[in-house]
Amino acid sequence: MAMLGKRRPPRPASGHSGLVRKPNRKTESNDETSTTLVVERLAHDGRGVAHNTAGKTVFIDQALPGEHVDVAVHVTRKRYDEAHIKTRLTTSEQRVQPACVYFGQCGGCDLQHLNLAAQRQHKRDVVTELMARQGLTLGSIAALDGSSEHYRRRARLGVRVDGQGNVLLGFRAPNSHRLVDIEQCHVLVPALNALILPLRQLLATLASPRLVGHVELLATNEATVVLVRQLKAHDQDMARWQRFAEQQHVALGTWLGRETPVLHWNSAHSSGAPTLQEVVNLDELDIQRASLPNIEHRSSADEVSNLLTLRFSPGDFLQVNAEVNQKMVAQVIAWLKPSPGQQLLDLFAGIGNFSLPLAAAGAEVIAVEGSPAMVKQITANAEANQLDVHAQQADLSDAHTVKRLLSEHQQIDAVVLDPPRNGAEAVCQVLSSYNVSRVAYISCDPATLARDAAHLVHAGYRVKQVAVADMFLHTAHLETLMLFEYEG
Repeated sequence: MAMLGKRRPPRPASGHSGLVRKPNRKTESNDETSTTLVVERLAHDGRGVAHNTAGKTVFIDQALPGEHVDVAVHVTRKRYDEAHIKTRLTTSEQRVQPACVYFGQCGGCDLQHLNLAAQRQHKRDVVTELMARQGLTLGSIAALDGSSEHYRRRARLGVRVDGQGNVLLGFRAPNSHRLVDIEQCHVLVPALNALILPLRQLLATLASPRLVGHVELLATNEATVVLVRQLKAHDQDMARWQRFAEQQHVALGTWLGRETPVLHWNSAHSSGAPTLQEVVNLDELDIQRASLPNIEHRSSADEVSNLLTLRFSPGDFLQVNAEVNQKMVAQVIAWLKPSPGQQLLDLFAGIGNFSLPLAAAGAEVIAVEGSPAMVKQITANAEANQLDVHAQQADLSDAHTVKRLLSEHQQIDAVVLDPPRNGAEAVCQVLSSYNVSRVAYISCDPATLARDAAHLVHAGYRVKQVAVADMFLHTAHLETLMLFEYEG
């Protein structure tokens, strides 16, 4: 669910933070003997943590701090056990009734039993603890929270036909490949949630539903999009999908083929492929757009708009929570205070999520991505918005490449980092030799951020500001923003 396609390099699980459990030798246990434990705290992944009478750590699904619970161990490992609650003897004041009927079955929103304020405090505590492990002490942490529970503007739903011939549509169960059949999703934006029942009805009528691998849903400023992963063409079923698109007023695309699927647009609209774009209101970022730069396609009739449009394609990375993403961009703008004459380096730039707003304020931005296709997209977006952004391709995981890149741009005033889950270790190690005055780091894994922050601090940087963005409501995942300043 976290990615829409494949163009931006995938965010592999780091195994550092506890948000994704590392493979380990384990023994499945069928022993249902109850053990009474007291939950001490939450693990990084949101499970309760307790210790049995022998002192062994026990991770307990859906248990909250302070609760007395009778548990049964379902997995025994060398250093710890994994358990589930058989009987809850006391109940935490922080416990709430989950809003989703599939809570506990679906592997998505695993913190819905914890009230929202406690969820967000837990995420700030995780960041503080991981930084402390690296010897870093944080001051106050700002909160960048969204206002809506129905926040998710893209999702991937699996499709499977069971042994009885029933077609299932939904998300995976926790730590399993088993598909949980759903009729609604509490966190999807309304336009996408409204498609689930019609999709179920359509799938039940297909002649060959086994040819459908999954369905991706995307809500944009201009269109609602349904992308079908079709392993092999089936004319009758494709006609059914087309009628569905016309009835639901959605743009329909089909990824066709097994090994190297090709996208075919079957839009309900005569225009074919829909316009996929992110719209950024500079007024909401407190930016008064600077004068248009002298670029070749500018004409005297051009008007300065305070709306930026960032075009993208299926497969390009896009944050799932539009409101929180806007707040993150606003936070970076407030920290860096870009202005004409500044030169900024935006690494792991994506479609220009940070690059274009920074350039709109007047800064000269060098945007770097690993994918040549993404470099073309950034360039196109900059030209369409008449902004001074120079995009280039580089492997940012290679220290020699990063050194060459920084040597070419020694006049930069600040660096923006927005890496995938495995972080930006090579960049942070190399930065120590260049003394860039400010670094704004946006991270989706607080453990790799803590590792990279330690590199920067040991090189003479100081943590000046920290913010935690609740990008993924009701889950243990979070986005962390940190501002570093070089002090020597």
